[in-house]
Amino acid sequence: MGFIKAFTGAIGGTFADQWKDYFVPKSELSSTAAIFQAVSKGRDAGRGSNTRGSENVITNGSKIVVPEGTALITMQDGAITGFIAEPGGYEFKSDDVNSKSFFAGDGIIASTINTSWERFKFGGVPAAQQTAFYVNLKEIPNNKFGTQAEIYWDDAFFGTQVGAITRGTYTLKITDPILFVKNFVPAKYLQPGAPTFDFQDGDNDASEQLFSEVVSSLAPAFSIYTNDPSKGNRMAKIQQDQVGFAKSLSEAVEESYQWKTDRGLEIVKTAILAIEYDEDTKKLMSDVKKADALSGGRGDAFLKQSVARGIEGAGENGGGANMAFMGMGVNAAGGILGAFNGDNSKNPKEQLAEMKKMLDDGLITQEDYDALKKKLLGL
Repeated sequence: MGFIKAFTGAIGGTFADQWKDYFVPKSELSSTAAIFQAVSKGRDAGRGSNTRGSENVITNGSKIVVPEGTALITMQDGAITGFIAEPGGYEFKSDDVNSKSFFAGDGIIASTINTSWERFKFGGVPAAQQTAFYVNLKEIPNNKFGTQAEIYWDDAFFGTQVGAITRGTYTLKITDPILFVKNFVPAKYLQPGAPTFDFQDGDNDASEQLFSEVVSSLAPAFSIYTNDPSKGNRMAKIQQDQVGFAKSLSEAVEESYQWKTDRGLEIVKTAILAIEYDEDTKKLMSDVKKADALSGGRGDAFLKQSVARGIEGAGENGGGANMAFMGMGVNAAGGILGAFNGDNSKNPKEQLAEMKKMLDDGLITQEDYDALKKKLLGL
């Protein structure tokens, strides 16, 4: 009459399963949840008195909703039987006798009598377990990494080995749900009534394994990044380059642990919160900064100022500018002028032009300029 009474035992469970169910994701999931079971709404609402459908059986004709950013995997007895990656609403179909339903057009004999016989052989319970799980396809944030002691890598810019303690976070993405489920997710997360596989769950040993693998890949990742000519081989860029370092880190974990090819996982972005260099590296970086300051135009300006200071000092010690090139002063001036005379890349005219600019800038006096001019021209 449109209602099905609840029966006990094999027949009761069989008739209850003829009602179509409606499956959706669990509610109140965190952004770091990766695998979570589909739950049936039909048994809680919209199915009247039918509350005795067998657990872990998905009835033919049941509706399954796949939201944006998720994929759906159906399993039977631990084996994957279906996969959906496009969002939308779907109707479940299965050839298994436990899933047949006369409400889905399977017929009363096929859906009830045959199913009862199968269950009779297994003590009145379904002969198969059918489950549906959702896989999070969005970027999964807040995965932390950090080192307790210094890690070391070869740095192309410094030309030697450097070391640091570092910490930060990364986001990862499940790029192949089937590989992820088959090769990485522990069986306890794929059973009926399983807990949610959450990367931030402190009891998730698989997540802890990923943390250890990332930490052991940090040194190779830093080496890959700083030895890439397109990055300028500078560590200074790494904390602002979230995607660039993520590629280096992803390459390192792929080489050592095959995250992408074996597990369907990939690191997408990184955020390095701190890099604390060891003492030797700090000294090296300080020396490099000084060298940078003396390179190019800065070096030329520094040299010119040194020449001016030397001339001034020689004049003061020798009793004036005219004494700068007499006696000991001549040796001092000769040493200063050596910086110009020894520069074979410039002719005397170019060097005089530089000294004229020094005169115009007030770095040397007219007397100094005349003396240097005579010296350069051999007068």
